Amino acid sequence: MSGGPKLSVCDTTLRDGNHAVAHQLGRADISAYARAAEAAGVDVVEVGHGNGLGASSIQVGMAAISDAEMLRTAKAELRTARLGALSIPGFASVERDLRPALDCGVDEVRVGAHCTEADVTRQQITMLRAMGVAVKGMLLMSHMATAAQLVAQARLMQGYGAEAVILMDSAGAYTPEQVREKVGELVECLDIEVGFHAHNNLGMSVVNSMTAVRAGATIVDVTARGFGAGAGNAPIELVAANLHVEQVATGIQLFGALDAAEVAQERFIKHVPTNDSVTIASGIAGVFSGFAAPVRRASTRFGVDPRRILLELGRRRVVAGQEDTIIEVAMALAADRDMPGPN
Repeated sequence: MSGGPKLSVCDTTLRDGNHAVAHQLGRADISAYARAAEAAGVDVVEVGHGNGLGASSIQVGMAAISDAEMLRTAKAELRTARLGALSIPGFASVERDLRPALDCGVDEVRVGAHCTEADVTRQQITMLRAMGVAVKGMLLMSHMATAAQLVAQARLMQGYGAEAVILMDSAGAYTPEQVREKVGELVECLDIEVGFHAHNNLGMSVVNSMTAVRAGATIVDVTARGFGAGAGNAPIELVAANLHVEQVATGIQLFGALDAAEVAQERFIKHVPTNDSVTIASGIAGVFSGFAAPVRRASTRFGVDPRRILLELGRRRVVAGQEDTIIEVAMALAADRDMPGPN
């Protein structure tokens, strides 16, 4: 695989990883890991609440520190790596969240939306491009759309001024063949870069990431030890090892990536993400990985099997931002269980 364009690696440990600790990463954690990621040679260090700018709330979790504190802390440790932030319209607004983030030194913003709702990103993408800020589009829960639908949505983002579109496997539901098909279609049909963000619910995060690269993706997302929502993401140490073996051109230093994973585990990874019956059911159901923790809580509260909750959420095609539905489903399943049978 040598000889192609250089692959860009985005480390989302300090953003997606925040899901795994209920958004409680503190200044010391952020500072130490940003320094390690910089030494590893990643291109972008994405920082923030798990759901991005402006998302700290009772509904989806209160962050330990403000967006501004997180961003400034990371920025102080970066020399060559760019500071990235995620903006999801509905959580983040232009004046309250985006402009202050840029003032904190953010170099690159990813603007995300559900995979069939790219039109909601228009205001933020066009504004950022007019300001000269690097901006990429993200299609969340992309397993829920066909390749043709994703191409149409990605073209909207391209038209707004996005410099790349990243497919988010938010539920860890992709198979390698689906990655090959959908990434390949975007690469063929777009005039901008294509990226892939993997989750590991079905144990395929590394395989899917490498498949995306083979299909033409020039951006791949990673986290230390796979630290992230649900069963976690594609681990930086394993992706770096595979890129090294396959001689893919990147700025990643193999030993630096291995060291960064060690730093994260020593400092703030209390439990290395792994697959269990809940995260596997989430992947099968195609449910957002970040639902794992609230589903477990609802399961305990109402005394129902968390896997049944996830399968019903999948049947209803529930997406991130509809967390209240978890309680609704758990209550309905509990009521159905307690319903007396016919005499």
